[in-house]
Amino acid sequence: MNLHNLGGWSATCDRAFAPWAEAGFEAGRVALEQRGAYQLLTPTGELSAEVTGQFCHQAESEQAFPAVGDWVAFHRGDPATIHAVLPRHSAFVRKVAGGKTEGQVVAANVDTVFLVTGLDGDFNLRRIERYLVAAWESRANPVIVLNKADTCDDLGDRLAQVESIAIGVPIHAVSAATGAGLEQLIPYLGLGQTVALIGSSGVGKSTLTNHFLGIQHQATQAVRADDSRGRHTTTGRHLLPLPSGALLIDTPGMRELQLWTTSAGLEATFADIEALAADCRFRDCRHQGEPGCAVEEAIAAGDLECDRLHSYHKLQREQQWIEQRQDARASLNSKRRWKTIHKAMRDRPKR
Repeated sequence: MNLHNLGGWSATCDRAFAPWAEAGFEAGRVALEQRGAYQLLTPTGELSAEVTGQFCHQAESEQAFPAVGDWVAFHRGDPATIHAVLPRHSAFVRKVAGGKTEGQVVAANVDTVFLVTGLDGDFNLRRIERYLVAAWESRANPVIVLNKADTCDDLGDRLAQVESIAIGVPIHAVSAATGAGLEQLIPYLGLGQTVALIGSSGVGKSTLTNHFLGIQHQATQAVRADDSRGRHTTTGRHLLPLPSGALLIDTPGMRELQLWTTSAGLEATFADIEALAADCRFRDCRHQGEPGCAVEEAIAAGDLECDRLHSYHKLQREQQWIEQRQDARASLNSKRRWKTIHKAMRDRPKR
């Protein structure tokens, strides 16, 4: 096995790693992270690792720490020590749960994101839009996987609904339980490709993982009968080499996906609204009662669903709130840093 077989190693990685290689470091890929302890995939096998104290001191945020899928520069030891994270070509990021204003890297250096949703009682178009925004923002290629097709009586209608909101995105209806349609996903799992499974609990990600691996790697559980919601069976993110030569990142089910940054993701996900907005009379039209609004005219003509515009506005408001929180946090951190500097200058002995 070499670095290229670990997925995504490119000429850009070569250039970024060159100074570290000259200093005697090795390159590896993060396969697992649990409470600050890491498992790395390397050309010579797996090994345990941890970040150095200097790395922790210099890290500006949680996003700077290694995430599953990252390429890192490390020194061998017991455990090995991680000294740097190489630049990411893609990163699926969400806001951490709770009130803390911080981004969390769910998966890094991914080529394709399988956005998995169930065709059972948990089917939700607005949730798919939210996942699409995060996927486009990650710079990976989104693919929608509609699982549990064997349980759906109106598959054609469901496919039409998803096609109306996922413009230009590949959509595949499959059944992980029966194996029906899974051959459609094989082209994404070629040698050296990295694919991440993203979705809510109970949509069938663990069953898909077991199918791709060819073994019973993950435990699976039935969803609740009343609302088709699942229980957590995957407890951590894990980078898994597949028999096909691809790398699969399996992630725990998300009860809620809180977005982190969405500017490019919103434009890509709501390209139909963005295109209509170009014909509005006013450049800063908010599509909320302004005269000459092309978006509202499309709704009146039946060319655009009202719920889709409401979803667009909701995600815009959410992004504005996050940006305000980020700006406030950055300002507070800056004040704390300068306060520390001024205190150090006052305490410095005068010559």
